[in-house]
This record gives sequence, structure tokens and C-alpha cells, in this order.
Amino acid sequence: MGMMASVSSMEFWCILNLRATLITLLLLLFFHLSKKLYSKFFPRSSVLHLPSPSSSTSLPESQSRIPEIVSDSDLKFLIDNLDEKLDEDEKWETVIDKKTNSLSYKAKCCRPKNKPLKYLSTTVFEGCSPELLRNFYMDNDYRKQWDKTVIDHVQLQMNTTNGIEIGCTIKKFPLLTPREYVLAWRLWEGKDRTFYCFIKECEHPSAPRQKKYVRVGYFRSGWQIRKVPGRDASEIRMFHQEDAGLNVEMAKLAFAKGIWSYVCKMDNALRKYAVISHPLTSPSVSSSTLIQKVPPELDMINGDALPAASASMATFEPVNDEPREKRLSRKPSKKFVAKSLLVIGGVICLSRGHCGLGAKVAMAYILTKLRKRGDRSSQSMQT
Repeated sequence: MGMMASVSSMEFWCILNLRATLITLLLLLFFHLSKKLYSKFFPRSSVLHLPSPSSSTSLPESQSRIPEIVSDSDLKFLIDNLDEKLDEDEKWETVIDKKTNSLSYKAKCCRPKNKPLKYLSTTVFEGCSPELLRNFYMDNDYRKQWDKTVIDHVQLQMNTTNGIEIGCTIKKFPLLTPREYVLAWRLWEGKDRTFYCFIKECEHPSAPRQKKYVRVGYFRSGWQIRKVPGRDASEIRMFHQEDAGLNVEMAKLAFAKGIWSYVCKMDNALRKYAVISHPLTSPSVSSSTLIQKVPPELDMINGDALPAASASMATFEPVNDEPREKRLSRKPSKKFVAKSLLVIGGVICLSRGHCGLGAKVAMAYILTKLRKRGDRSSQSMQT
């Protein structure tokens, strides 16, 4: 009798636990479906809530004067970097060199000590004038149409005295929190239809920090546009350095794997830009309409020839005293394996649980490293 009571008691608790489990699962399912329905009918806006361009350009005269955030010394800094001036412990590494009938692109990078990666690229667009290329690069409204990483852009302030413009751009990259760029830039025109632009990070009261974005705290970028001598083509040489809060090796790998498709997409957008009409949707006063003149002392020091820029893409040899055969025959070290495992974990975390995608990116990174080491070893044996 006691045993029968015990069995019935156990059955009772099992039935009770089963019902409780089913109720819990039903509640979770209801909560999940209600959340989806709510987000469908009441979507949360992800656009940037900033003053409209009209309000930003109609500031009182006392407020529209921006201090010289971007100065001629920044232009000198840009020219020095375009001339490939490096510190003794820095060296360039070729990243990509590709071309089509209408486009050629070369890029290399170096890793300064305690600073973000530094990139230098050269792009030549056939059948394009320097003025068209300049207008294309500075048209932020058109960029939002072809560059899918740009979520929003707005002009914050314009200095009509020195031509400095401040704006805010939100960019979205796969697997990452959107990045927020509050930047100041300025344009110069030099001799022989040569144009310069330098861009750097800044702060602005109209763009307070928001938790849903990651503010990029270090940004140095600029370009030079000029005509290719003897050809119906224009060249843009670009220097770029930013800290977007990414792992250095992963950022380098993402650049190497994705930049060529991005440049090809840019080339297609440029060809369309040349034939379509451009209604005045952007602010009537901008850095493009208030372009400055390059100071004479800086206009004289930049006399690089185009072949010299191409020759500079050659691979540099290490400068240490270690024998070349020993360096090339090294096997992957424990430190490299540890870094690779760390990168795998980081990518899986970045992919928010999409282990397949994270593993693919991490394995691409490791295989790229191993392939480079294998190529160097085979070159050593052949030598």
C-alpha cells in the first residue's frame, strides 16, 4: 500500500513537472512571437538623429566659425606620407595589385609602432578627368546610393572662411556594431589640376556619442588626385590610417579579401556618375565649393613621377642581420599558434554565435599565414 502511494506520488510529480515545462515553453514561444510582431509593426529607427543640413548651415556667424582643425601642416603631413616617408623601423608590405581595362589598383600597408595600420594605395581610372574624380569622391549623397556600408551622412558645420567642413557618417560592417565617424576635412588645389583632401577625427556638439554606435577615435586619411601624363586617365593616391576597434590582423585580412570588389563597385558607380544628372541635394556651400589653394612652398615639394610610385610597390627585404635561409625556413611558432587560436575565439565572438562564418574567416586567416610561410620556405629551398 505504501509502495502504491509512493508510485502514485511520483507519477503526480512527473505529470506536474511536465505540465510546468510545457507551460514554460509556451510562454517563451508567445514572448518570442510577440517580440517579432512588435518589431514588425513598430520598427525601431536606426538612422542618425542629427540636425538637418539646412539647419547646420544656417548657424549664426559667431557659431559657424570653426577653428583651423585641418591646417596646412596636415597637408604637409599628407604629402610626406604620399611620398612614402617612413621611420627607420617601418617597412611597406604589398597587399594587392590588380587591374582591368578601365581600372588599376595597388595597395600596401605598414605597421607603425603603437599605432593603427597605415595604408597607401594608388588607383588609376581610365577615361576620367581629375575634376570628375574629385566631385565623385566628395559627393556624399551619391555615395549613400552605391556604398552599402554607409547608413547615413549629414553635414554638421561649414566654415566659409577657410573651407573646413565637418560631418558625421554612420557605417555598418558585417558582424560588427555600426561605426560613427565625426570628421573634419578640407580641400586644396595645386598646380596642373592637382587636388588634395585631408580628413581627421574631431568632436562636435551636434553629434553627441550614442551607445548604439562605436565612435571612431583615431582617423587620418587623405588623397591626391591628378591627371596621368599622356593619357585620358586620372590617378588618386590615398593615405589611410584609422582605429575602428578591430583586431589588427583581422582588419588587415578583411581589407585584403574585400578591397578589390569594393574598388570595382566604385568604378561602376563612377561610370554612372559621369553620365547622370546631379540635382542639388547636397548643401550649396561645402568644402568643394570653397576649395583652398596649396601654399607655394608645399606645391613645389611634391614632384613625384608616376613611374616612381609604381616602382615603390616592390617588396622590401627585412633589415635585420639574421641569415635569409634561417628566416625563410622557420616553422609556425607556438606564439603564432596561440595568436591563431585567440583570433578564432575573437571571430566567433564577433560573429555572435555564427560559428560557421567565424570559423571560415579565422581559417582563412590561418591558412593565409601558413601559405605565406610555405611560399617563403619553398623559395629558400629553390635558392
